[in-house]
Amino acid sequence: MRIAIWFVLLFAAAVVAATTLGTNDGLVTFYWQSWRIDLSLNLFLILLIGTCFVLVTVIQAVSGLLGLPQRAHAWRVSRRDRSAQAALRDALAQYFGGRYSRAQRSAQQALAIQGDTPELTQDNEFTVLGHLLAAGSAHRLQDRAGRDQALRQALELSSRSPAARSAEEGARLLAAEWALDDRDAPRAAELLAALPVGVARRTHALRLKLQAARLARQPQDALKTARLLAKHQGFSKVAAQGLLRSLAFETLDTAHDADQLRRAWLQFDPVDRRDPYVAARAASRAAELGGVDEARGWLRPFWDRIGELAGDERAAVALALVSAMRGLGPEWLPRLEAAAQAFPRDGAVALAVGSALAERQLWGKARRLLEQACADTELAAAARRKAWLALAQLARQEDDEPRATRAFEAAARLN
Repeated sequence: MRIAIWFVLLFAAAVVAATTLGTNDGLVTFYWQSWRIDLSLNLFLILLIGTCFVLVTVIQAVSGLLGLPQRAHAWRVSRRDRSAQAALRDALAQYFGGRYSRAQRSAQQALAIQGDTPELTQDNEFTVLGHLLAAGSAHRLQDRAGRDQALRQALELSSRSPAARSAEEGARLLAAEWALDDRDAPRAAELLAALPVGVARRTHALRLKLQAARLARQPQDALKTARLLAKHQGFSKVAAQGLLRSLAFETLDTAHDADQLRRAWLQFDPVDRRDPYVAARAASRAAELGGVDEARGWLRPFWDRIGELAGDERAAVALALVSAMRGLGPEWLPRLEAAAQAFPRDGAVALAVGSALAERQLWGKARRLLEQACADTELAAAARRKAWLALAQLARQEDDEPRATRAFEAAARLN
């Protein structure tokens, strides 16, 4: 098809030339002193076009001849550039393949080729990536001195070059990750704090910040970071819930007095305070520190909607109330008895209600519920032991020493 088009264009040009030049009777006359030369206009045009073509060809030939050294130099630079790029790609492939010694050598080879070629030294992003690959390989080889040196060179170069700004962000994130591998939480926190705001809110940066906070035993900061990660969908829903709950537990367990525990509770997100397991852990911890009234206050909203809780949640709330029984007021009895009626076969609820009745010296009703809790084999051994010990105390209150002895023996067998 292309050949046919060319033939059509050639025929059209021939027709136009024959039509235009065939009837051209013009002359071109040149005068030089006593000489006179007459040429037909057609011949003059042909000679003019031919002369221009020859001149252009000569000029291009001379230009090509004079530019030959420059083109040879550019070809050599291009060849070295391809060699450097190939070495960098090989370093990357070897790094991901776990051959860290080869990766380090390839990265150093790429940097050496670039350093020996002045025309390539302006590619700062290439240099930074080469240093990062060398530093990463040195880190895997436990060469901390070589790693720190390569990382320092990458950071210094990237800070001076706007084109390598993204590489600088990656270098700082890698440095924080390596600090965590070295168990150096303060260094990791310092590097993460130096990140720009936009970079610090990325999922990978938040994960590193979470690891640093947990390594530094700062559960409150770790909990805030985990909450941000959960909002950014950095974890699955189930994993996020478990992580947030465990971090809340760590925060509560680090409290050394009731005031510190209260501050930690108030700093929790409302979602955490509505978690039955977190509230139960907080109440148990408050009871250990002498804040039984506050513990019962944290548990009251869950007892008001005890029917909405799952079995494990209900057990956690009930056992937490057992630890905060001292000084229980009569206003608790209606909601506890309602819970016992709603869940007549729940051993944890029976233990909580029985302990409350015993605290209020309603020993007859308390004994029946405590015996029910003791007989519930699905109840945890520690909870059943509490029920047996409560029965032993009731027996001593009634001066029934043999029954108290049997209750103590049953509690001892659950150890």
